[in-house]
Amino acid sequence: MDQKSVEKVCKQVYRRFPPFDDQLPKVSKQAEGRYLLVFSGSATAPDGKMFQQKIRVVATEDGRIIKTSMSR
Repeated sequence: MDQKSVEKVCKQVYRRFPPFDDQLPKVSKQAEGRYLLVFSGSATAPDGKMFQQKIRVVATEDGRIIKTSMSR
């Protein structure tokens, strides 16, 4: 996956999930033409406790998002 496609996916993720705006993804190849991008970050619960969150994005080589999921 080239840098231009990664940036395209990142822009879409940052727009949808603003707390992950400064996080760079870990990119790994899943299958022919499909890549998994994992964004990791932390958030604060209403009671003040910090917890880890992850966003998993499956995208094509050209930067089209197929599926997005987020941990709680």
